[in-house]
Amino acid sequence: MVLSVCVGSSCHLKGSYDVIETFKKLIADKQLESDIELRACFCLGRCSDGVAVKADSNYILNVNGANAEQKFVDEILPLLGK
Repeated sequence: MVLSVCVGSSCHLKGSYDVIETFKKLIADKQLESDIELRACFCLGRCSDGVAVKADSNYILNVNGANAEQKFVDEILPLLGK
C-alpha cells in the first residue's frame, strides 16, 4: 500500500509533519515496512478537510497529530486486512 500524506501549504499548517511522524512510528512498531510505503505529496485537493491522507485510492480526511494513531488503526490497518 502507498500511504501518501499531503504536505501542501494548508495541510502543512494543520500538522502534516506530526501525522507523518506518527505514521512512521506506527509502521515501525507494527513491523509494516514491507506492507506500507509512506510518502509525502503535494496537494491532494482536499484542502478544507484537514490533513488529507490517501491510502492507495482511499482518502482519509481530517487527520491531525491528536487522532493520527486512531485513524491509522481504524482506517488504514483494515485496508491491509490487519
